[in-house]
Amino acid sequence: MKRCTVVFALPARQWLWRVELADDGTVADALALARAQSPAEEVPWEADAGIFGEPCARDTLPRDGDRIEIYRPLRSDPKVSRRARAAAGKAAAGPASARPRTSGPKPSR
Repeated sequence: MKRCTVVFALPARQWLWRVELADDGTVADALALARAQSPAEEVPWEADAGIFGEPCARDTLPRDGDRIEIYRPLRSDPKVSRRARAAAGKAAAGPASARPRTSGPKPSR
């Protein structure tokens, strides 16, 4: 037998379930045992999962003491968000020709 912990967190709340698996138990088995313990409807049981921050498949065999994490879906693509912030920053600054030149320290000879 091996003991694992299944966790899920929202900004305002966290859940933690301790489960006991057979030696050949998988991540999917651990999630099923945790789901049986929990009446929480807001937990996305079919979402991606991982072990100690590393994404894994549901047929992965966790080791004794592993923390199996249920991941929340991203609200937006980080690349798209960063591009939008960069474009907004450039638009707020105006064209490069309209910005005053900065006079930095002159090189010493």
